Amino acid sequence: MSEDEQYARFLRERREEILERVAAAAGRAGRSAGDVRAIAVSKTVGPREVLLARGAGWDAFGENRPQELGRKLEALGQLPEMAGVRFDMIGNLQKNKINQVIGRVTLIHSISSEHLAEAVSVRSEARGICSDVLLEVNVSGEASKSGFAPDELRAAVERVVALPGLCVRGLMTMAPVGDADAARRTFSGLRELAEELRGRTGLALETNSCGMSDDFEIAVEEGSTLVRLGRCVFDQGYALT
Repeated sequence: MSEDEQYARFLRERREEILERVAAAAGRAGRSAGDVRAIAVSKTVGPREVLLARGAGWDAFGENRPQELGRKLEALGQLPEMAGVRFDMIGNLQKNKINQVIGRVTLIHSISSEHLAEAVSVRSEARGICSDVLLEVNVSGEASKSGFAPDELRAAVERVVALPGLCVRGLMTMAPVGDADAARRTFSGLRELAEELRGRTGLALETNSCGMSDDFEIAVEEGSTLVRLGRCVFDQGYALT
């Protein structure tokens, strides 16, 4: 068996295990596994690994940097095997990189401020498109994390959702690393905030993007509809616990 065949086998088997765990977590919360989508975060791997992951069944990928997004799209975008595959931008988005992202991704997860929302709005409207976005919320309050503070978003949400060229589809957050209880509080806080903002804006806000390799099962139990998985998808040395 070649190296590629061995890695492809690992990717298939790991994907099956991940989806089983997502389904079990959803079941514990009285939810359907179909309510949760997993995307493979491909920021640390190259086009070869993405193509093998596609063959293993992954149909959605997340990138952190516009340059790397462009490299993957250039290498893979025209391949018939990649038909129907989506790419999302999940990392911090700088204003001078917006034009490299809008119109090329299905969803931008990281609208972290009202100023960034306004900038994406202006550039999207100029292109005649409506960019699907999530509003990033720093639910945990960690100084190292970006995003709206919950009260800041409450104060700004009506203005943000009214921006032309911007289609707000939900919220995103990240939990503190290595603390399961704090992760659960963070994810439940995002769910509760989304429920509150649905009532205020009348929007569906159907996407709660939260949960990564170390905490995605907790996130699903607490209402995540989209988990972002990198190491547990691609790293053969990563052990699911």
